[in-house]
Formats: sequence, structure tokens, C-alpha cells
Amino acid sequence: MILKGSQRGGARQLSLHLLNDRDNDHVAVQELRGFIARDLDGALAESYAISKGTKCRQFMFSLSLSPPIDAIAGEDDFRRAADEAEKRLGLEGQPRAIILHEKEGRRHAHVVWSRINPATMTAINLPHFKRKLNDLARELYLDHEWALPEGLRRDGGKSPLNFTLAEWQQARRLHLDPREIKQTFQEAWQRSDDARSFAAALRERGYFLAQGDRRGFVALDVNGEVFAVGRWCGVRTKEVRNRLGDENALRPLADVRAQVKALVSERLQSFIDDVNERHQGEARPLSEDRGRMVRAHQAERQSMLQKQQERWQHEEQARSQRFTKGLRGLWDRLTGTAAGVRKQNEAEIWRCVVRDRDQRDNLVVTQMAERQELQKKIEALRRRHSQNRRILAREITRSLQRIEQHSEQETRTRKRQRDHTFLPPR
Repeated sequence: MILKGSQRGGARQLSLHLLNDRDNDHVAVQELRGFIARDLDGALAESYAISKGTKCRQFMFSLSLSPPIDAIAGEDDFRRAADEAEKRLGLEGQPRAIILHEKEGRRHAHVVWSRINPATMTAINLPHFKRKLNDLARELYLDHEWALPEGLRRDGGKSPLNFTLAEWQQARRLHLDPREIKQTFQEAWQRSDDARSFAAALRERGYFLAQGDRRGFVALDVNGEVFAVGRWCGVRTKEVRNRLGDENALRPLADVRAQVKALVSERLQSFIDDVNERHQGEARPLSEDRGRMVRAHQAERQSMLQKQQERWQHEEQARSQRFTKGLRGLWDRLTGTAAGVRKQNEAEIWRCVVRDRDQRDNLVVTQMAERQELQKKIEALRRRHSQNRRILAREITRSLQRIEQHSEQETRTRKRQRDHTFLPPR
């Protein structure tokens, strides 16, 4: 599993994010341990209230656990991973919550711990937690016999396709895969050796090099979105300056933005609107299928949960009836018969817990197989839409280039005419 953790505050915001059932097909609170409250919102609010007795602002530690795209982890897999993570981080015994999310045919989990030790009213320090989580993630991949991702391999460097949350959110606003954007910038970087060739390579894909307001070198796309060159190319600022030279030689971002805005005519903008509208229409049936499937799966899980609870009540009643009441019951306690019944009940309870957990996991696996089949159709449509947008961006860029060339030609023509007018007579 890929493990990503962070120290944070904001109990209410985190609770809203973890219980968000709009962006997730299914959300389930698997465990609340060490809290008085019996719901996630109250549990995190409880952690916040305790933290007010300290000076700690980042009073929680949040961890996401993401298995590979082609793997389905069970409830026990996530719980054991959380147990091992808290052991290595020094959070053993701290109040925690485990939440399971399912989205686009994939299942992942979030774990939240309180960092405040109630005995000492101090925050637990978490030194080198990123390194510890990376080591644990690698061990989990090997334990489950999953193929190690490039970022966790010891025989190679970090994958150039790894991206940050900020890059992912920026790409989502543009309806593009961040890996695709990053590849575009990296390919342009590899094909260039100076600012002129780099700018030309970017222009072929619809990006315009400029001097940034806060960053040295940025690129602007036809929609006005700004991209930091160093971050998207995966190189340091020093390398960017060594290859591209002084950023002051570039046009300011405001001028480039005004130029792009002026060059994108209403006709080209209508092309973009038409493509977006067509894509939304094509995606609507699959989105409706996804909604119907999610509702059906939720109803099926709720029905199973209700049946498990009813069965549990009947089993509890049967177990309680094994104890004899009255004077005979007192005699059973004295002779040890009641202790034997208690051990029998405890063993049976554990078997029932495992049985119900396995039943839930089996249902999830079956449902996720159905969801993944639908997701394949959704991903195929997304790839086709992405290709359409790339073609459209290329055509827009060509149109902009023709407009610029025409403008430059007119400028040269006027200059020749002006020079010819002022030539001295022979």
C-alpha cells in the first residue's frame, strides 16, 4: 500500500472530507477506538477539545492507505496495516478512527490518530515519519506480493511521473490527467537546449512561456492556467536558469495572458464549448449507470448489515441461554461449569466476527468487480475525450500561430513601405 501521512488540525474539515459520499461510491467508518463519541464528527471534535489544553495546533495525524489499482484489500488488511503504522510512529494506544472509501472501482482507507497524550497533555513527536511510512509501504507491497512501484524500489530513483496533490487538483480543473501534462513538459524539456527551442516545443502543445509574477519561469495554456516550469518538468530552478537563461528576457505573464486572450477568437472558444458540451453528453449515460450501480450496491450492503445484526441478536440470545439461572446457576459458577460456557461463547463470538467480516469482504469484492467493469468503459471514454482535447488544443495553437504570423508579416510589410518612402532620391 502507498502510505501518505501528515500532521494536521481542522477536525471539522477533516470529518467532512472523510465522510464525503458525493465523490466516493461508498464510505464506511470501520473503527472508532478510544473516543467517548460514537460518530466520526464527534470523535474528531473530542480530539480538538482535548488539544485546547495544550499549545499543539496540529493535534491529529492523518494517514491514507492505498493498495495498487489491481488489488482489493480486506478490512483486516487495512486494520493490520494501521496497527503496524501506529507501532512504528509511536502512536500505540492513541485514539484512532479508520474509514474505508470506495471510488471508481478501487478501495482505500484513511486512519486518523489523536497526537495528544491524555496522561501528560503533550503532543507525541513524530520524527522521520515519512521515511518510516515509506519503509512500511515497501514491506506491505512485498508481503502481499504486489509489484513495487518505481518510487519504492531500492534499485532505481523516484518515478518522474509522481505528482503532488496540488498538481493533481490543478490538472483536474482542466479535465486532464496530471501525468499527461507532466509528460508534455518533460518531453519539451528533453527536446530543447535553450529558451527559444523550449518555448517552441511548448507552443506545439498549446503552452506559452512567460516570466512569472512569483516564479521565474512559467507557462500559460490557452485557458489561462499557469504552470511552474521547474515543478512540471521535474528539475530544479538552478537547472532551469542554466538552460533558459535570464527570465527577465521573457515577456511578463500579464502581457502573455493578454496576448493569448486576444488571439483566442470567439470562434475558437465556441469550438472548446462545443467539445465540452459533447463530452458531457457522452459521459452522462455512464454517469447515470454509475449512480444506479452505487445505489444498488449500497442497498445490498445495508440489507446484509441488517441481516447480520438480526443474526447476531439471535446468536447472542442463544449464547445467553446457555447460562443456568437461579440456584443451579450459582452451582455452575462454583463448580466451574459457567466458566466453560463462557469460554465456549467467547470462541464462538470470535468465529462469528470473522464470519461477518469475511462475508462483508466477499460482497465488496463481488461489487468492485462489477464496478471495475463499468470503470473500464469510463476510462476508455476519458481517454478518447483526452485525445479530442489534445487535437483541439493543437488546432487552436496552429490557428494562433497563423494569426501571429499574419500579424508579423503585416508589421514587416509596413516597415518596408515606410523605409521605401523615406529613401533619398538618386
